Amino acid sequence: MPKIVTPLTDTQIKNAKAKEKAYKLADGGGLYLEVMPTGSKLWRMKFKQANGNESRLAFGSYPEISLVDARQKRAEARKLMSDGIDPGQAKRDEKQTKAFAAAHTFEAVARQWLAKTAAIRSESTQVKVTAWLENDVFPAIGSKPISTIGPRDVLATVQKMEARGAIDSAHRVKQLCGQVFRHAVATGSAERDVTADLKGALSTAIKTNYAAITEPKQVGALMRAIRGYSGHHCVMAALKLSPLVFVRPGELRAAEWTEIDLDAAEWRIPGSKMKMRVDHLVPLSIQAVEILRALHPFTGHGKYVFPSIRTGAQCMSENTINAALRGMGYPKETMTAHGFRAMARTILDEVLNERVDLIEHQLAHAVKDPNGRAYNRTAHLPARREMMQRWADYLDCLASGNVINGNFGGQAA
Repeated sequence: MPKIVTPLTDTQIKNAKAKEKAYKLADGGGLYLEVMPTGSKLWRMKFKQANGNESRLAFGSYPEISLVDARQKRAEARKLMSDGIDPGQAKRDEKQTKAFAAAHTFEAVARQWLAKTAAIRSESTQVKVTAWLENDVFPAIGSKPISTIGPRDVLATVQKMEARGAIDSAHRVKQLCGQVFRHAVATGSAERDVTADLKGALSTAIKTNYAAITEPKQVGALMRAIRGYSGHHCVMAALKLSPLVFVRPGELRAAEWTEIDLDAAEWRIPGSKMKMRVDHLVPLSIQAVEILRALHPFTGHGKYVFPSIRTGAQCMSENTINAALRGMGYPKETMTAHGFRAMARTILDEVLNERVDLIEHQLAHAVKDPNGRAYNRTAHLPARREMMQRWADYLDCLASGNVINGNFGGQAA
């Protein structure tokens, strides 16, 4: 007859003393308490595997695991066995799953995604995206296993941004989180993109164009204000160069000396930094070259043409030019760093009568030939070089107070 086991009591367990050798106190159903010579009391359960071999499970130590807890674990193990599942293997699988989840936090997966996709973003965009994640997302959900994060976790994170008025940024960050989740799905660390459940959950940002001054007389006043600006030499140079080259602010801030050939008067921006992912060539006017030559003694020893004022390891902050414009008395409703593009686009077309295709080329917009093929970066370079010089000369005239018409310097062909 099988041996009858009397269930343990808490009193028995508490009074069990250590002996010279380890001994067991059985509770039944394979569960027992092993009392060690050191005084430790460990819960174990013996069971038979499907192949008939005997095995054991460890449930933890007493009193951290109470008698009630140990019996519950025994019941769970027996339920697995009745379903044909090896409880030992199930426990190992659970441990492995938890370890995998702990190693695949949202931050870990996001940084993996950032590194993998860096080549498809400009350097300035990479910096911005990383800052959004580090400042707004990682503090909230970065340490959580990505497989455990739900839609409400992401929503609470972006709603904090929404509450402070950063509605457009909140939408962008939600999209970024979605891209991270889709990367997690592809790599096996998450089951789905939970941000798909957040459609319509955020306020809609009102779309507005970047403020820009496009009236020649007002442009002249702006040029004079820029020339009279007193500040850090990098900021002064960036302000002066902005209207002359009218590239996107992020492209200007991330300019590197290795991209610029002052003797050839050319700035070749690699496609990795461009919005359209295509290499872009900017002919430099005489005035632009003079500004860069004057700046070179200050920053030419480093990587960036316009390094951060705080640290030369990074480029100038995205807010620097706008802050300078605010300091000069131009509110964001009147003029922005991005507005230099609209200023050039409008006046080159409507006042100087330059060819629209040349303007679009210089703005790095998608321009195609009659066969539908995109032009390369050197397309119409001589004509664009002449246009950029006429534009720089025109700005000089405006700065001197001479508002002139489209016949300036000879109307464009």
